[in-house]
Amino acid sequence: MTLRSRHPGGARRAHRLAYDVAVKTFQAKTRRRLLLLLLSLPVLVALWLRLQSHPEDFPFTRLDLTRAPGLFTGSKLASLATDPAQCRELLNEAGFAFEARPPQGADQCFSDALVKVARPNNGLVYTPADIAPSCPVVAALLIWERDRLQPAAEKHFGQAVTQIDHYGAYSCRRMYGRSSGRWSEHATGNAIDIAGFRLSDGRRITVVNGWLRDKPDGAFLREIRDGACELFATVLSPDYNRAHADHLHLDQAARGAAGRRVCR
Repeated sequence: MTLRSRHPGGARRAHRLAYDVAVKTFQAKTRRRLLLLLLSLPVLVALWLRLQSHPEDFPFTRLDLTRAPGLFTGSKLASLATDPAQCRELLNEAGFAFEARPPQGADQCFSDALVKVARPNNGLVYTPADIAPSCPVVAALLIWERDRLQPAAEKHFGQAVTQIDHYGAYSCRRMYGRSSGRWSEHATGNAIDIAGFRLSDGRRITVVNGWLRDKPDGAFLREIRDGACELFATVLSPDYNRAHADHLHLDQAARGAAGRRVCR
């Protein structure tokens, strides 16, 4: 006679005990999951509300050039370098008038993404007027002008900027104009050098003369430099080296999915 047949009641009690343990374990896990869900619910609701009001703070939302910059605006702007058509579409949606320039250059200097702003946007013009950077640079400039440059001018001078002076965008050359070495972002129009600004009362603020001053010129220039760092892949100022003592270099260099940024 086997042990099981000798003690049938013991086997039933063992099965019952195992069943009770399994049920209690399941109930405990369910309670923990419900508690976690309840605790997470306010966070999920807050994230959903944030998504509705500030989609620019999320990496998976579509870029909207009419919105103020968010956490992922800079990386989205830089990613437009691989899709000039989408960049131009975003400019159209935002109501910015522009002219798409025909492809220019060859080899290392080829670009099919050059764009010229067709009329003043954000209340200002560029001097010289005939400038056509790449579309991602133009898109970032338009946000920077509206949400960083003009507010800073009102804050420090009590008036708006009406003109931006620059040293150019597209220039088929290597970095620092050398005969060898890495190609500059200017070689494809993916950069612009900003030299100074003119205010509505005619006063001129230049990087070369204003950077080392305290207030208001120096504070204004540093604030707009920092604002540009949110929107451009690379921002180089007089703090970087002597070659940039008279301008702010702004570009949208491609640095992979991680989108490493340089702000100096």
